[in-house]
Amino acid sequence: MAPYDDIPTDLDHREAAIRQRAYDESYFWLDVPTDPDALVATYFLRPRTVPLNSAGKLISYHMTTGTKHVTPETLLGRCTGRIEGVLPWDGSERVGLVRVAFPTKLFEHEDGKYYTTDFLHLLAGEGVCGLWEFAEAKLLDIQIPPQVISTFPGPAYGCAGVRALTCWSDGEPAFGTILKPTAGITDDEVAGLVEDVAGETLFLFAKEDENLFPDLAYCPVVSRARKSVEVIRRLGKSRGGLGFIFAPHVTSPPHLLLETVKRVLETGVNGLMFSEQFTGGSVRAVRDLTAQLASPPALYGHNSGISTRTNAVWREVLDFLGRLDGIDFRQTAPLTSSEPLLRPQGLEWRKCEEALTKPAGHIKPVMIARAGGLDQGNIILNLADVAKTLPPGQALYLAGSAINSILDADGHPDAKLGAQAMREAVDLWRSGEAPALAESPGGHAQTLYGVAQSKRLTALKTALKQRYGLS
Repeated sequence: MAPYDDIPTDLDHREAAIRQRAYDESYFWLDVPTDPDALVATYFLRPRTVPLNSAGKLISYHMTTGTKHVTPETLLGRCTGRIEGVLPWDGSERVGLVRVAFPTKLFEHEDGKYYTTDFLHLLAGEGVCGLWEFAEAKLLDIQIPPQVISTFPGPAYGCAGVRALTCWSDGEPAFGTILKPTAGITDDEVAGLVEDVAGETLFLFAKEDENLFPDLAYCPVVSRARKSVEVIRRLGKSRGGLGFIFAPHVTSPPHLLLETVKRVLETGVNGLMFSEQFTGGSVRAVRDLTAQLASPPALYGHNSGISTRTNAVWREVLDFLGRLDGIDFRQTAPLTSSEPLLRPQGLEWRKCEEALTKPAGHIKPVMIARAGGLDQGNIILNLADVAKTLPPGQALYLAGSAINSILDADGHPDAKLGAQAMREAVDLWRSGEAPALAESPGGHAQTLYGVAQSKRLTALKTALKQRYGLS
């Protein structure tokens, strides 16, 4: 057993080391039978003074009934948590993994429903993450009984449903884009940006950014959504039967969100984009509100703010809870040939994508958005990686500035030029040269630039030159 002191102090490296060791020992927490009457939480804990077994009892005490001595068959007993196991990482028994069972009786509403906000309220509450006794506390996993999972709505569409909605063939890579500029624009300018991309058959999806709030005097969401829908309908015939999902941004304070959603859906949009991290329960609220519609909106569960929580709750847990609540799309991160723009990376990234796609009863797999610096210089790396690591058709390749900020010969942003550059890169991947290119990620963009020059792929050459400073 490697000593705990070997774990580095650099936060990213430290998190990666803890995650790797935890998954190396996943027999302790992933391979145990599911308790039909409890949610079982696995924690990484580093108590200051007490051993892991006592630390688990502290969690059970503070976050279930606050009672140490109960009669098992009473209501109090049936609501009291218990220790399911500990796995020390060193001889002190004050660092390692702890499993705690939380009875389902704590969470079941009168109508038989369960809510992920309630799960996090107890499993990651102050009696876990706020106790002085715990120098570190991380919620790594929640084992949820199948009968509890069966009460959740999950995505309305998921990956296969999004493709069916847009008539996208299974073998065709799915692309999307993010409107740029992201803020400081009027409703007419938003509609103009939509017009630049809605006629492009490369795309099945476009969304606004989280920087553009819904209730802005200079750009109200209902007006910009209505004008964008008019543009999309006008351009529909040029798409050859392919559908197009547009998701305006509707993140709002809780008392405004559902009314905003209702007003935006009246414009005819078929998608919504919002972040749930700072307004817990919003995905479930919107999913429940729209469940009875003949064509509910596809929900882009933007993960803005998720990194503020992942030191205490692993990202794959938050992603899976978002999937239960009903997100159809979730951003992870692209594979890049340089320093990444976003977390997650490494094993965290892989486990997030696994949580979003693994079998989970009736809960559909989410369409994973590889986004955050995706561009023409790394799209082949991502196409090749997705082909090896994800189920077919599971990814949405979502590029923002790589589409909308490529400048034409006159120095003007030209989304059509950016889209053509992306097509040329995809065509290279299909041609059979992609595997050779993907084997050397460090020099991938430079290698690709040379291929674009030799094949006279003008758009791709232009995009790579601007994105990577190549010549």
